[in-house]
Amino acid sequence: MSESEQTTVYIGLGSNLENPRQQVIDALDELNGLEECHVLRCSSLYRTRPVGPQDQPDFINAVAALTTRLEPHALLDALQAIEQRHGRVCSGEHWGPRTLDLDLLLYGEQQIDTSRLQVPHPEMTRRAFVLVPLREIAEEALSIPGAGQLKDFLSDVHMDRLR
Repeated sequence: MSESEQTTVYIGLGSNLENPRQQVIDALDELNGLEECHVLRCSSLYRTRPVGPQDQPDFINAVAALTTRLEPHALLDALQAIEQRHGRVCSGEHWGPRTLDLDLLLYGEQQIDTSRLQVPHPEMTRRAFVLVPLREIAEEALSIPGAGQLKDFLSDVHMDRLR
């Protein structure tokens, strides 16, 4: 990518520990402060029941649209650094509680499959807490590379977990 090229990316944000609402709001500010990145839009905040173990607090979720000049793995590194600053600890429990989770959902029209990064995010088309906020800030005709259009997945997700 040349220095002048910008790519639109979508980031999923989630938290269910240590004042989750504030964790997500603070993370949005930090995303906007990343070098070579600019937040274009952010969805409303959504309260969702956890996926996986139910003996944990509800999550606060949102999706942000950014432009970036960072390459995908450099952006992933920046997202993981923000998570670390928020005290994210990998407990080993799949879908367990966390102070902050930042997922690179879409990186332009690219499909990426490496040991560290899969884009589009492999679970995004099955998650109301991703699709509904994404629909709020993106065009309904948004294409999920290799999968289809955003609008095609909305009718298949369970909205009862989303408030």
